[in-house]
Amino acid sequence: MSNCVFRATVVNYLLLSEGDVQLAFAAHLQALRKKAKLSREALAKKSTVPASTIKKFEVTGLISFRQLLLLWQSLDDLTRLYDLTKDLPQSKDAPTSIEQVLKNGL
Repeated sequence: MSNCVFRATVVNYLLLSEGDVQLAFAAHLQALRKKAKLSREALAKKSTVPASTIKKFEVTGLISFRQLLLLWQSLDDLTRLYDLTKDLPQSKDAPTSIEQVLKNGL
């Protein structure tokens, strides 16, 4: 009996909901706020976003896009967020249609 080693490449696709992304943004900005040693009140003064809105955002992930940008600008480089709008080259291995996903069993 021979010993065979089977190696397979597994492609993982992470399906995210909008709530997952909202909470990830909230957690990221909350971590930056704490790292900067800013209270919600201090960030409110710096960003012009009310402290109650910052608290709601950190807990629920809900905020207006304008207020998200104001918070991001106060805590991080807004260029990093802007860069997400630029087109990225598509991976050769990434499916381009739902038919390809279903056909390949991904």
